[in-house]
Amino acid sequence: MTDAVVGAVPAGVGAIVVGNFPLASGQWFVPHSHPQHQLAWARRGVLGVAVGDAYWVLPRTRALWLPAGVVHRTGATRDAVLCSLYFEPDRCDQDWSEPTPVGVDGLLAHLITYLSRENLHDDARLRAEAVVLDLLLPLPATPIEVPNPADDRVRAVADALLANPAYPRSLEAHARAVGVSRRTLTRLFVHDTGVNFDRWRTRVRLRAALPLLAEGQPVSRVAHTVGYATPSAFLAAFRRTVGTSPGRYLSGDASDGSV
Repeated sequence: MTDAVVGAVPAGVGAIVVGNFPLASGQWFVPHSHPQHQLAWARRGVLGVAVGDAYWVLPRTRALWLPAGVVHRTGATRDAVLCSLYFEPDRCDQDWSEPTPVGVDGLLAHLITYLSRENLHDDARLRAEAVVLDLLLPLPATPIEVPNPADDRVRAVADALLANPAYPRSLEAHARAVGVSRRTLTRLFVHDTGVNFDRWRTRVRLRAALPLLAEGQPVSRVAHTVGYATPSAFLAAFRRTVGTSPGRYLSGDASDGSV
């Protein structure tokens, strides 16, 4: 990873400063951090946030709390608007030390929009900020992690799958393409990523599927797009890897169930 940019945000009257950033399809901010805590929310569209190997998908119903100093990348697979709330650590009681997904209901969304107004009186702003802090409730869903390999041969295989998660080439064919045996590539994959080739490819496919599902695309179409022959095979892989269904994952419900 390249050196991260540190983006400071000018202080406001209260504890929270709100910024809105339009993102074109495929646009990502470079790795960066803030001296403030950040709450990233999709005012429009669907966002992706990456912290190291971890990746969160944010439809309008969820946001992500990023503690001050955490290096992250934010982007969108389709046109979107990132709404960021920046919280001054010394004026904010919230002390989550890890990136934490947060549910966004109608009231919280309305308050975020309200705090975006430039003509808001100071006393009204402070009252609204206090309610926002009360509404930050964590969700149980965990990110899907796709470890990045270091070995050039493994990285060549990884890059091909990241570019096209539905790529049907077998492990043996990948091994021939990078000039090693199947056994060697199997060993290198586990050494570099901590998981075998099949599990790593499954995580890549599931991560690619989440933004499409969050946009409302049918499971059958998404399953085919990311390389599964049937929706049932995709759903089985999702439950096996994540522990719940895609619908419940996106809504923040950790219990199992149907889409």
